[in-house]
Amino acid sequence: MASRHSAFYSPLLATLGRGFDATYSVLQAGQRSQDLIREGVVDIMQSAVSSNWQPMERGEGPLPVHFALINRRDGFFIAAPEGADEAFEWKKLQGRTLLADRGGQPLAMLKYAVAFNGVDWNKIYIVDQGDADYIHRQAPGPWRPVASVGASVPEVAFSTLCCAREFIGTPAYEDFVAAYNASRDWVRTAAPEDVAVVESSFFPAVSVNDLADAIEAYQKLGTWSGSTEITEALYDQSLNVFEHSGGITSRHPRSAVCL
Repeated sequence: MASRHSAFYSPLLATLGRGFDATYSVLQAGQRSQDLIREGVVDIMQSAVSSNWQPMERGEGPLPVHFALINRRDGFFIAAPEGADEAFEWKKLQGRTLLADRGGQPLAMLKYAVAFNGVDWNKIYIVDQGDADYIHRQAPGPWRPVASVGASVPEVAFSTLCCAREFIGTPAYEDFVAAYNASRDWVRTAAPEDVAVVESSFFPAVSVNDLADAIEAYQKLGTWSGSTEITEALYDQSLNVFEHSGGITSRHPRSAVCL
């Protein structure tokens, strides 16, 4: 199951599109990934290390263990209408309206990126709907990207795969990990058009050309570079982001969250 459906998660989608036998679904409103895993409804979830922290602070358990990295950079962009803002600078957000994604991690990353690039968050007019000068979104989409959130901040453990601790080491787990590692290597280096064809059935409303453009943007950004290990450095940077936004009250150790 995916917590969010996007070409940003191409390593997972390509694993399925290239023939791994599994049922794919997307988390719905009112569902919680930790509950679905705990109850055995889902074996593997696309999530983020940050998804464990608030449940940990509430004393919930058992919680999923995060065993593989998907993306090492934020996959959101600042976008503007075609023909607008050919020379974007982050300070241009001040005094303007921004239609921002309100998801927990995307919003935390946006606030961190704004501060990291010397902008006062309180001087941006954040809106939930309607017209805006800029949009904060993943690719693909109708507006032209003028800045990458991921490129503007350090690498981070942005999205991961997780499962129940007792699922680790099972034959199903080992088979999946082998297929996933191969697919992640493939989407990093394959022609974007080839990846788009493999994933096209997951995006029936998106043209193959638009999907290929999104995949190429993520390849160039380096979101799928390196190994699938959730390193201490990437994990710590995720802690930095949520510490900045006030999303955690303590720096939870990597050993409590990751394999």
